[in-house]
Amino acid sequence: MDLGLSSSIAVIIGGSSGIGLACARQFLAEHAQVAIWDIQPPASDINALYLPVDITSLADLQTALETTATQLGPIQHVVNAAAVGSGKFGSPFTSLTPRDWHRVLEVNIQGMTNVAHALTPHILHQSTGTFTFIASVAGQIGSPTDPPYSASKAANINFAKVMAKDLAAHNIRVNTVCPGMVKTPLNQAVWRSWNERQPPDQQLEYDDWAQQKIAALVPLNRWQSADDIAHMVVFLASEKAAQITGQTINVDGGYVI
Repeated sequence: MDLGLSSSIAVIIGGSSGIGLACARQFLAEHAQVAIWDIQPPASDINALYLPVDITSLADLQTALETTATQLGPIQHVVNAAAVGSGKFGSPFTSLTPRDWHRVLEVNIQGMTNVAHALTPHILHQSTGTFTFIASVAGQIGSPTDPPYSASKAANINFAKVMAKDLAAHNIRVNTVCPGMVKTPLNQAVWRSWNERQPPDQQLEYDDWAQQKIAALVPLNRWQSADDIAHMVVFLASEKAAQITGQTINVDGGYVI
């Protein structure tokens, strides 16, 4: 399907791996020009402008914006896939300490705030554009697996709705996409933390642990892939989604229901 993105410029923040990299590839497949902003360069060869960016640094974002606009042109689409977890299995939440929250909130909430403040004035000049934030089903159901991550994703969903209301008059659409069970380094870190807390006879290999969760929680009984998420993200950037803003869209195999 031609989504009409061939003349557009998309920035994928956190685009060097996982869901972000899949989003970058899907925009490229639609013949958009792509810039990847990330702490690390892409793990594989990809025809995109790469700029080193830490989203906790407003200065990094502003520098990357200036460079991207100079080299590629005005940005129309922004996807923020940058996020971290606590790296600990947080059930019950008292197994964590307040210190375990700091980095997660700094990256996932303050980072999103920095993205919004750095890029909105630029997008406003185009009088059209989209922001898509990768959140999580954990932000809707209060997942106990990683409370700092869940809370931060709830904040992402809420702030995206605020942005959507504020920017609708300027024809700028803002949505969140919530993955369910995706094989990412973040998901594997949760398993590793859980596994380390189990007696040796109750420990599980990652695939076995994940398959048990899928069987218990996902009605379609299968993994979601990074490409599944990316297809939705690119659709939301297109004019075929021209009436969609302020929405939280689950790509989760039915997890939330």
